[in-house]
Amino acid sequence: MQLGMIGLGRMGANMVRRLMRAGHDCVVYDVSEEAVAALEAEGATGARTLDEFAAKLTKPRATIIMVPAAVVDVTLAGLTPHFEPGDVIIDGGNSYYRDDIRRSEELAAGGLEYMDMGTSGGTHGLERGYCLMIGGPDDAFARLEPVFEALAPGVGEAPPTPGRDKPGSTAEKGYLHCGKVGAGHFVKMVHNGIEYGLMAAYAEGFNILKHANIGRTSREADAETAPLGDPHFYDYDIDLGEVAELWRRGSVVGSWLLDLTAVSYLDDPNLDAFTGSVSDSGEGRWTAVAAIEEGVPAPVLNAALFERFASQGADEHANRVLNAMRFQFGGHHVKPSA
Repeated sequence: MQLGMIGLGRMGANMVRRLMRAGHDCVVYDVSEEAVAALEAEGATGARTLDEFAAKLTKPRATIIMVPAAVVDVTLAGLTPHFEPGDVIIDGGNSYYRDDIRRSEELAAGGLEYMDMGTSGGTHGLERGYCLMIGGPDDAFARLEPVFEALAPGVGEAPPTPGRDKPGSTAEKGYLHCGKVGAGHFVKMVHNGIEYGLMAAYAEGFNILKHANIGRTSREADAETAPLGDPHFYDYDIDLGEVAELWRRGSVVGSWLLDLTAVSYLDDPNLDAFTGSVSDSGEGRWTAVAAIEEGVPAPVLNAALFERFASQGADEHANRVLNAMRFQFGGHHVKPSA
């Protein structure tokens, strides 16, 4: 079937390629003419304006938007004047599910159908497929299911769960109609909140391993330095890349995230190419808000979110306050970092 794609970045372009491999026709648009031309050379139909984009789609139209959450409304404002009742717009980015509900109501006034599609898979999705968490009307989902199935990994990517017998379920294929508008991005929001926690656990664990030789470092004996009780208990030089590779095999902490960590250590053993500042794109915050409003404890996910804030330097003033208090009550001076 034919589908439009707006936004040809790291994920949008590869989604187009995966769809074309499955035999679907794609009309593509991006603010970058180079991105459009690159996919035209691979067989997609390019458009240089949103008017031209809409004209090249067969009615009833269907398009996926893969743009940052901050520019979805701007994109919709430019696109919807060229769409007609019965057309479907799918937001495949990481939008806030509450914005989905608002946008759906606004577009419904013009007869347009709106769907939200939480998408996980990153830059590896072209080959591995994308895990899709979908919200929206039943009829729109049924109409576009061939697209979702083409983008998803399929049943071969993971062994079936023992004893699972759910005829008609698409979850084992890697895509799921989670419910009405907003449900897809709600599930993706929590998915990313969990991702924050998993990533933080790996990062903290490897950091403990990295410092397992601290017993060999000299530590001053003064009021500002906590003593290391038994230095000989911390006399190990552990190869982090080898541990990552080891844990990939037979360990209960094995995962795709660990696979990627092993690749990172192989490419850059000291991770010198990376800084210590970790971005948060919104989903972790929204997950924390949902947990608070639901009255559901989520200490691990919240701690992982706050850890990212700290990595961005947002704790600097708090640390200054701590040092100020220590100086005032005990005359403690800050020691330079090792």
